[in-house]
Amino acid sequence: MNAIDRLIEKIKQTNNPTVMGLDPRYEMIPECVTSKYTKDLEGVKKSIIEFNKNLIDKTCDIIPAVKVQIAFYEMYGIPGMEAFKETCQYAKEKGMIVIADSKRGDIGSTSQGYSNTFLGRTPIGDKLEPIYDVDFVTVNAYMGTDCVKPFIEDCKKYDKGMFILVKTSNPSSGELQDLKLENGKEVYVQLAELVEKWGEELRGKYNYSSIAAVVGATYPEQLKQIRKLAPHTYFLIPGYGAQGGKAEDIALGFDTDGLGGIINASRSLMCAYKSDKWKDQYSQQQYAEATRAEAIRMKEELTSCIG
Repeated sequence: MNAIDRLIEKIKQTNNPTVMGLDPRYEMIPECVTSKYTKDLEGVKKSIIEFNKNLIDKTCDIIPAVKVQIAFYEMYGIPGMEAFKETCQYAKEKGMIVIADSKRGDIGSTSQGYSNTFLGRTPIGDKLEPIYDVDFVTVNAYMGTDCVKPFIEDCKKYDKGMFILVKTSNPSSGELQDLKLENGKEVYVQLAELVEKWGEELRGKYNYSSIAAVVGATYPEQLKQIRKLAPHTYFLIPGYGAQGGKAEDIALGFDTDGLGGIINASRSLMCAYKSDKWKDQYSQQQYAEATRAEAIRMKEELTSCIG
């Protein structure tokens, strides 16, 4: 089964088009966790692993996927990357689809190296070793076809997938992505059409491709437009919750069968115990229970709009 079919099957199984972002800055982790460990990089690693595993344990039956943003692990050096790897492995063991949010992209052997790291295998002597071995990786395709080709080949070979940045959710995305080209198309439109083309050979049984796109919830008109331009492209949709994306806007990225996208929520899920909605019901020690409650609330809100 290819990557996008595995993701869609998990979404259908949980009836929940949500991906939980795991972006655990140390200062965000409850003191009931961090107080157990030393205040150094090794203690940070142990705090992150415990925090992430508890959130995964409490949500793996109701959330189909996690998105692990590598920046929040790289910033803690080698111990942080050990936490990244253990988090990805643990989520997979619990049956969740794992997206490494690394936004890699280059050309030639460099791009192949990135793909080896996350999707493919790294050659060592006569062996091919998996490194992080996640299901999907995010890719910045600024360098064009040369950049994405190694990832596409590994997607074919190892039944993996990728989400290519098309229209991102941040306020300044339009500085480049909305510029018009000589052919009259905006940059994000040109890229959406390329992603649709790049994914032609990797379409699964639901007629979506494992070569997918990142399209932000904060630009609903563009989300609607890209859905029409790229009918076989699945969307990873950031911007819900803390960034202001609304469920009714997100629905524009879905098809009539309720498929087509998976919505990311990071801070609103990880830090639910601090939110006005849940802080009176859940103590700091019950942070994982608060995350589960927010995940259920989010699921109900989204499915009521998406259908």
